[in-house]
Amino acid sequence: MVFWGKRKRVEQEKQDAADADLAVRAQKALVAADERIRTTRDELEFASAELGDAATKDLRDGLDAVATHMREAFELHQLNHDHIPDTPEELRTRNARIAQLCDWAEDVLDERTEVLRERIEKVREAPQTLERVRAEAASLAERLPGADETIARLGERYSPAAIQRIGANPAEARQLLEFARHSAEVAGRRRADGRRDDAMVALETATEAVRRARTILDAVDDFEIEAMRTQTTLSDVVADSRGDLLEARAESGSARVRQAIAELEQALAAVTPAGTPSDPFAELAALSEKNAALDAARERAQRNIPSIDHVRHDVDAADRAISHARSLIDGHRGWVGADARTRLAEAERVRIDAGTLVADEDTRERAQSLARRAAQLAHEAMQLAQRDIDSSRHGGYDDGMRGYRGGFGGRGGMGGMGGGDMIGGLIGGALLGGLIGDIFD
Repeated sequence: MVFWGKRKRVEQEKQDAADADLAVRAQKALVAADERIRTTRDELEFASAELGDAATKDLRDGLDAVATHMREAFELHQLNHDHIPDTPEELRTRNARIAQLCDWAEDVLDERTEVLRERIEKVREAPQTLERVRAEAASLAERLPGADETIARLGERYSPAAIQRIGANPAEARQLLEFARHSAEVAGRRRADGRRDDAMVALETATEAVRRARTILDAVDDFEIEAMRTQTTLSDVVADSRGDLLEARAESGSARVRQAIAELEQALAAVTPAGTPSDPFAELAALSEKNAALDAARERAQRNIPSIDHVRHDVDAADRAISHARSLIDGHRGWVGADARTRLAEAERVRIDAGTLVADEDTRERAQSLARRAAQLAHEAMQLAQRDIDSSRHGGYDDGMRGYRGGFGGRGGMGGMGGGDMIGGLIGGALLGGLIGDIFD
């Protein structure tokens, strides 16, 4: 019996270790497959412009099928991290399915992109593309002083916590543009030497660097608009909350309602006065949470159907949060891991469901709940993404990106380049070969 018991313990330890390895593999596969889809989608648009939609139809259809199945993978990953406890068997089954879906996605994209590779290489107008990249890099460089001024001006209106979301963007854009210019020079030299394959890799790298720099600079310009929209939504939520408090005080509520009233009053008191630097995103999230708690408590005490205006305010709050989370992740794709991406994908899915239920009074409660859930998921996505970005800036994060596979180059790897390197995240799975010495000379 002692021997049998020891043997069972050893077998359980082996199973636990295998489950842990499977969970890590599933998470890394999810990041790599998601990044592969995004990169291939960029490449598809480039290929469509060069070859036409008919020639790229198979790849477009493959991308649509992969994106559909990857939604299942994100939903499974979300289930692994929700508040409901899972058995080891359930986690094992989900992680195995995630890994299977991601491998299938990579195989489909490998097959479809390989068919187009030779044709794309023959028809791309590399010299014109190279000049366009140089011109775009020069144009974006002219926006850098304005971005610095915008950051300084916004710093007078918003708190450091709010500005942190875009504070480093100008410096990152400068790094990307400098890298783009250098990669363009390498592409020109390689093409002159007759090494067209290497030239195309360097040119694609420069193009991606310019695209990312534009996204990062656009995020600075968009921040002020999103912040103003968030402040407008915050003002509406403040007004709604005060009205809800008046109604709740007039009711003979339960102890839960009275507690929710007190917490909402505290949240209202914590809203930054006009003219004082604030973080409208955080304040909207905090106030919406307390407002939702009061509504839930009142609904338990007395069944009330929320007004359509209340629900639309919640939907607007969800849209603002999703938009900002998407911008943050798209601007730092190589740095953001599976958790933030999963939260954003789930938030977008839940928001779509909420939008279909707002108009019907019978489903309005469900719509409000989904909208608030979408906002919560988006805020979690922002927090997780910011955590990954901050960690990467200090060289402390690597969520499997060394194994990233991307673009028309097939299944490549970054070797020793970690997720915390801006350029490492940029060139992803490109097989640079002899270009490494030139680009990083």
